[in-house]
Amino acid sequence: MNPPLLEAVNLTRRYDELVAVDGISFKIQPGQCVGLLGPNGAGKTTTVEMLEGLVPPTSGEVRFRGERLTTQLNEAAGIMFQSTALQDYMTVREALKMFSRFYQQPVSFDTLVDQCGLEAFLDQDTRKVSGGQRQRLLLAIALVNNPAVLFLDEPTTGLDPDARQRFWHLIASIQAEGKTIVLTTHYMEEARVLCDELLFMHKGQILAQGSPDALLSERFEDATLTLPTPVMQPAQAELQARFPNARLTASDSHTSVTTSDVNKTLALLVEHGTDLTELVIAKPTLDDLFMSLSAEGDAA
Repeated sequence: MNPPLLEAVNLTRRYDELVAVDGISFKIQPGQCVGLLGPNGAGKTTTVEMLEGLVPPTSGEVRFRGERLTTQLNEAAGIMFQSTALQDYMTVREALKMFSRFYQQPVSFDTLVDQCGLEAFLDQDTRKVSGGQRQRLLLAIALVNNPAVLFLDEPTTGLDPDARQRFWHLIASIQAEGKTIVLTTHYMEEARVLCDELLFMHKGQILAQGSPDALLSERFEDATLTLPTPVMQPAQAELQARFPNARLTASDSHTSVTTSDVNKTLALLVEHGTDLTELVIAKPTLDDLFMSLSAEGDAA
């Protein structure tokens, strides 16, 4: 069996008395998009810097393709930092060509332009492009060396919703070509859309790991049904009798039912003549998971 592309083995990083990363282990397989999530100060950035070889671990090790990583990944990694300064008075075309010269075998200029959608603003000053255009340029720069693994640090911070979704489509297309991606983000929807695997970090430790769907199903069994009309008392009484774990909140304007069996609950409501015309069914989201895990980490 082939080794994982990247592996963290009991990875620890201390800064004097501060333990930024506390003995974590995980594997990243080729072609995966892995998201590191957690509150500020959770250890995400330090973990990524150790994976990149920019920061040495205090103990433990990083393995790249089964071999211990002792230096920076160099040409094997593409890095898109959260904030990157570009040379003033330089066009997008000039910036991309300049970074291409740093590598012996860069990806062709035309390929990067096409892949990242740069054609329309190639001759604009880098200071005058929009936020979404700037991020696409920075992504092209991160891809210029055809890296084995692409690190994206908060890549859509500050973008409007349209630019953010366009960037998501771009990242998804890059992963579809076989690229391995390590992503840090505070946007839970971004993590759900892009990531195959999530690592929730808190105080330097991994609290939960798995696919978005698996983590949600492990943590939350219930869905919430919201009706804009009150549920009649007979239906409320039978609901509580047949589903003792269901939670019902009623008012003059609406009724909310939290239940682990949506189908049977709906059947009971229909049986009692409840109008379901404007029914809303909501499942817990990654935001709910984030808040739950953060609260657990704070209480530990």
